[in-house]
Amino acid sequence: MSRRNSKLYSLILIVSDTVVLITAFVLAYVARVQYDPRPLLHNIYAFDYLFSFLLIVPFWILIFALIGLYQPKTYNRRLIEWSKIAVGVFIGILLVIGWEYVIDRNIFPARLVAVYALAASFLLIVFEREVLRFIRSLLFRYGRGTKRVLLIGATGVTADIAMVLADTAKSGHEVVAIAGPKKNLPASFAGRHYSRPEEALKNIELDGITSIIQTDLYESTERNQKILSVAQSHHIDYSFIPSEAEFYSGKNTVDVFLGYPMITVYQTPLVGWGAIVKRILDLGIVILTSPLWLLVLLIFTALQKILNPGPAFFMNTRLGRYGKEIKIYKFRSMKAEFSGQDAIAIFKSMGREDLAEEYARTRKVTKDPRITRFGQFLRITSLDELPQLLNVLKGEMSLIGPRPILPDEKSFYRNRGALLFSVKPGITGLWQVSGRSDLSFEGRVDLELYYAQNWSFWLDLRIMFKTIAVVLFGKGAR
Repeated sequence: MSRRNSKLYSLILIVSDTVVLITAFVLAYVARVQYDPRPLLHNIYAFDYLFSFLLIVPFWILIFALIGLYQPKTYNRRLIEWSKIAVGVFIGILLVIGWEYVIDRNIFPARLVAVYALAASFLLIVFEREVLRFIRSLLFRYGRGTKRVLLIGATGVTADIAMVLADTAKSGHEVVAIAGPKKNLPASFAGRHYSRPEEALKNIELDGITSIIQTDLYESTERNQKILSVAQSHHIDYSFIPSEAEFYSGKNTVDVFLGYPMITVYQTPLVGWGAIVKRILDLGIVILTSPLWLLVLLIFTALQKILNPGPAFFMNTRLGRYGKEIKIYKFRSMKAEFSGQDAIAIFKSMGREDLAEEYARTRKVTKDPRITRFGQFLRITSLDELPQLLNVLKGEMSLIGPRPILPDEKSFYRNRGALLFSVKPGITGLWQVSGRSDLSFEGRVDLELYYAQNWSFWLDLRIMFKTIAVVLFGKGAR
């Protein structure tokens, strides 16, 4: 979505939210006053009730704006948007109650009106925004309001971005042209190809480009400056996406050092208070849900003894925070004689060189002959990892984080492992809900690095909801 269209969409959201909030409060009043026979606490006339609320609506919308509900980074992410709507509606109701106290006059004719207004506001705003999202997707599908993108880059990142943006109805982007080596073009790409960025820049107006995304910095400063200046002179968006995942950081500062702009990139927010907050959340969720997961744990321990003779659990040595070895608990999914044995050696002894090669390349295999039928069910549903909640209680793991790796896998991370070892591993994580086993090893590492550098409460919440969906549908599990 272009900058101008983003502003227009934000304006539409403001108007729609205002109308919906008024509607919600009218419905709350009617539901309690007209259809509930119980006596009211205060006789508040409809006109006085509505007039009081109309005075508060602008401040309510201001609260929505302050928490980011009119910014693309929020309304383009459904779960984050819903969470912030809930927060905004709750603060808004507190605002109305506070206004009652300040003016020393009753606004609500009964306490239930506030409860009805809270529920109706949340549900109707979510519904309104889903309708607007659907309409926007339809417009995107027909090429209305989309960003026409020129991608510039010489690495595989360029192709990855082109593939992600290919679903225009979802992304709001239409990749019109790519400047870079032909070998990096996605197979499905049907736009213009330019070998050199200079050729693409000459046709900015002809191609109708409204946004430039660059993924590589060229050795020539003049060449890089030319790309930026063309974007500026044509008043179009310019974005730079580093091709190295280590430079993706959600926590950085921009300052001036010796007269030069200086960007300081922090390793991870999961230090200090960030680590404390995450630990409190982990313990809170695990303890509150313990009656449920302990019951499931007992049931599946019994089923293991019946359907998968041998030890119910398998303790595996993995690397935790700071590279320290920890023992993680899992339901045993392999035949007892294969548990804890070197995978490559076992596959070779079976005469399955193909599986040994696949495991060496991806650290996973399809149709693993070591796994029992019940074990396959445990893996597909991810129930084999349920006992790791005990590791979370012990403080060795988190609910969400990078995958806990085997000690012999450390060498595969090369110099990229230091950042991952600065945070606790998790039962689930960003890569598990982004393709899981279907991702390449390098792709998984990139996502884990992104998580470590960009952790936030909202990101954890999003991963948690996506994990539930992934477990229910079993997508990508092996």
